[in-house]
Parts: sequence; structure tokens; C-alpha cells
Amino acid sequence: DSMAVAAHKFGGPQGVGALVVRDPGAVSCLLRGGGQERGLRGGTESCALIAGFGVAARIAAERMREFAALAELRDGIEERLASTTPGFRVFGGGAPRLPNTSKLLMPGVRSEVQVMSFDLAGIAVSAGSACSAGRVAPPYVLSAMGVPDEEALCALRVSLGWHSVPDDVDRLVDAWRDAFARRS
Repeated sequence: DSMAVAAHKFGGPQGVGALVVRDPGAVSCLLRGGGQERGLRGGTESCALIAGFGVAARIAAERMREFAALAELRDGIEERLASTTPGFRVFGGGAPRLPNTSKLLMPGVRSEVQVMSFDLAGIAVSAGSACSAGRVAPPYVLSAMGVPDEEALCALRVSLGWHSVPDDVDRLVDAWRDAFARRS
């Protein structure tokens, strides 16, 4: 069993993370060098990034209840869009998931068109995960879930932040309705 944690996912600096493994013997060295991390990697650790990671982790733990409350905003987005968008779908909606993230289907509107439309409205959304930026293929997770390509290519990821408020939801829903109305 293992868990990888990236600091930027909870407000920390980019470029630092942690790997938690039940059995350290199950992990082998990828890059040879010094004896850092009990011989698992070479190179000098970035103390500033590690300190930032620690501060962000402490703050995230203190704000866990606030973060969980984002589920109410997320669910509000999904309910409002479901009531106004024929064929709308929430991927993984019935499964346990992060309180701030939704993967949504805007039928008939390609993901890249949606991203541009929201960008013009001043709203940042994504067609996929950050690690798949620039891909034009259907998102592999949706494919693994059995989602047809024509739907997967019209999927959009919406993520709320710690500072998201109901007015942000209103702006997103308005921009969604505008983009859906322009579909061809």
C-alpha cells in the first residue's frame, strides 16, 4: 500500500510531495545519487519547499471542516445544471469523492470549446487532469469507467477552492447556460 501526496493540491508549493509506503522495501530507487531518503533517491532536498509543504499541511488540517463544506456548493452546481441541461451527467456522482470537484457532461459541446468559453467568461475550468494537459484523446479514467468516447470528449472538470462562494456558483451556472445555448 502506498499514497502519494502533492503539496500544491492543498495550497502548498509546487514541486514537493510525500510518498507514504507501508513497506519501504517494496520501493526501489529511480535515480541514483546520494543517500537521501534512506537511499531511495539522489539529490539535495529543497528545505524551503519542504517547509512550505509542512505549513500548507497544517493549515489544510485546520480547515478540513471548511473544505468539506464545499460539497454543498458542488452539489448546488450539479443540481442547477441538471435542471437546465438536457442529457447532463455527473461522472462518479454516486461514489465517494472530493467535496470540491465535479466531472460534468455538457452534451454536444466538446471539452476544449467549453474551456475556451468559460475562459472568456473569466472562469477557470479544465477538460482533464493537469497531468493530461494537451491531450485530445478521451480522458482515460472516463474510458476505464466505460463512458462512451462521444460523452468523454464533452466532459469538463470543475474544481472549487477554499475561497469559493455562492456568487462563484452563480457565475459558473450562467456561463454554462450560455455555452450550452451556443452549441451547434
